[in-house]
Amino acid sequence: MHLLRVQVPDFRGLKNIDITFEKDFVPSIFPLGSQNGGGKSTLLQLIFVLLHCSVDDDKKPFLENLLQGFKISDRQDKRVLAIIDISDGEKIVNLEFFSEESSPSEAMGDCDEDINSENSINLCYYSNAQKFNKNQEPNTKLQCHLTNQSKEKAKSLLHKISRKIFLAAPSTQIFLFLPPDSRKLLFSNSSNGHNYYGILESARSKLQGLFTYDFLAVNLLIKSFKDARDRDFREAIKTGNYGNSYQTLINDLNLLLGNKRINLNEDFSGVNFQLYNNGETIELYPEDLSHGELKRLSIYIWLKSRNIEDAIVLMDEVEIAFHPDWQYQIISDLKEWAPSNQYILATHSYALCEALTPAHVKEIEPKLIKQES
Repeated sequence: MHLLRVQVPDFRGLKNIDITFEKDFVPSIFPLGSQNGGGKSTLLQLIFVLLHCSVDDDKKPFLENLLQGFKISDRQDKRVLAIIDISDGEKIVNLEFFSEESSPSEAMGDCDEDINSENSINLCYYSNAQKFNKNQEPNTKLQCHLTNQSKEKAKSLLHKISRKIFLAAPSTQIFLFLPPDSRKLLFSNSSNGHNYYGILESARSKLQGLFTYDFLAVNLLIKSFKDARDRDFREAIKTGNYGNSYQTLINDLNLLLGNKRINLNEDFSGVNFQLYNNGETIELYPEDLSHGELKRLSIYIWLKSRNIEDAIVLMDEVEIAFHPDWQYQIISDLKEWAPSNQYILATHSYALCEALTPAHVKEIEPKLIKQES
């Protein structure tokens, strides 16, 4: 799966976006740079939600949340939200996401049954109290038009893409696909029992492609050990010899940790680490590791435990907490950990961009890299 081109005419702070991600570039890693306020996070979230949430009914509320305020003027019949070109390994598909006016009664029907043409799928209805009374039903519908695809093939392709698109971002990020009222909790002291991070955690349980950079997802780490153990046991049943998945995982993690070694509790209840320093062994716990060490470990475990391969991986501010050497190194890490993926990395880091050719680096205004006068 490869994202080839993204066009966004006008969405929130994004204006006239047109970015191409070349399929023949090696590695398939593209920094997306701008100064603060350029809309990098908005762009990644828009791509992720459109591709991950369009076909599953339980995810469509995230689409509706994202589209709040995306209105059609009296002079428009439709408004294009984004045009996305994707290669699925066999062909190139053009997906045009656009909004059209609908009647209040139309929104009461089955979303999938409302089709303007054979290859346009109605995805969801969202509120746009512009031409109708606020007490009436939502009057705007989001549709997706796929070139040269029948309705059934279009839906099948959207399902395939939805399983191959991932977003990793800091948990402190403002996620535009959460309910508007919940986003406000990040900037207020709520006394009614609601908590932004609790709402985000609930969203993560529904959005299988969403990952937040927590200090260390210990449960995910332990699950990886259990999965490796189970693979070795199945190998023993099949061949009579235990596999080496568990030991390989241990070795890989120790390579990441440098002068530290990881230890799993015998009952799989937790992990600790051993630091070897001048002949002395010091026992450490997850909270003793640096933020950067824990983040690098978490990204590795996330990619491996979810078996993320041949996918489009969007990563927002991956360089946070990394020393400049590690910001440069993360490019080699991603190539080594899961080389079949395409990575698009929203970043402010010059060091990260310098790990690739200038042609790999994509920019939106205000540009990250200053032009020579």
